[in-house]
Amino acid sequence: MRLSFAIFVALAASPAIAEDVTSARYEEPTTRYAHGVLGDAIEHGTLALETETGRRIRIVLPETRVFEDTEPRLFDVDGDGDREVLVVESDASLGARLSIYDASGLVSANDFIGRPNRWLAPVGIGAADLDGDGLVEVAFVDRPHLAKTLRVFRFRKGSLELVAELPGVTNHRIGERDIAGGIRDCGSGPEMIVADANWRNVLAVSFDGEDFSVQTLAPHEGRGTFQAAAECRI
Repeated sequence: MRLSFAIFVALAASPAIAEDVTSARYEEPTTRYAHGVLGDAIEHGTLALETETGRRIRIVLPETRVFEDTEPRLFDVDGDGDREVLVVESDASLGARLSIYDASGLVSANDFIGRPNRWLAPVGIGAADLDGDGLVEVAFVDRPHLAKTLRVFRFRKGSLELVAELPGVTNHRIGERDIAGGIRDCGSGPEMIVADANWRNVLAVSFDGEDFSVQTLAPHEGRGTFQAAAECRI
C-alpha cells in the first residue's frame, strides 16, 4: 500500500506514530531553488520513507520549499526505540532549517534562518546524547560559509530547544558534494568533528550540557584528516 502525504504535512508538527522508519531517500529532483551550495542547482521536493511494517510514505513539500541536503539521516531522536529522519529543508524566502520527520509527518524543526540562500550543515548524522543526560541533542553548523557557528539543540517533549552555540567552526565549503566531519566516540563520550573557520585544523568538540571543550586534533589536509579523526587515529 502506498500512502501519499499532502503538502500540509510539511508545514505543521504532527503527533508521533510509534513506527520505526527503516529507510529514507529524496525523490523528485527539482531546480526550483537556485542556490547550488552542494555543487549544482538540483535539490529535491519529496522525502520517501519506508517503515518496519512495509508502509511507503511520501512527504511532498510545497513549491516554495526543497530538501537541500546530501541525504536523510535516521536516528531515534525521542528515545522511544523507533527512528525518525533528520533533513535539511530550505524555503525560497527564509533559507534553511533542520527538520525531523517520522511516519506521521513533521515532528519538530528549528526556525528557518530567515533569509534566502542561507544554509546549514548537520554534524554527521546530526544527533547524539552529547552530554549523557539521556536526552538527544541535535547539532549543525549554521551557515558554514558565513556565520560558521555550531548550534546545539536539545530534543525535549517533542520540541527542539537551543542550548548552546560555538562560533568559529565549519564543516562545508561551497560546491562540495559532502559534509565534512561527524560525531565520534573514542571511549570518553561523543565528540563533534569539525574544522576551524579557516580550514587550518580539524577539531574535536565535546559538550557537557553547559560548555564546549575544543581540542585541536591535526592540521587539515583534506578528507583523510576527517577520516582519521572519525576512526580515533588522531
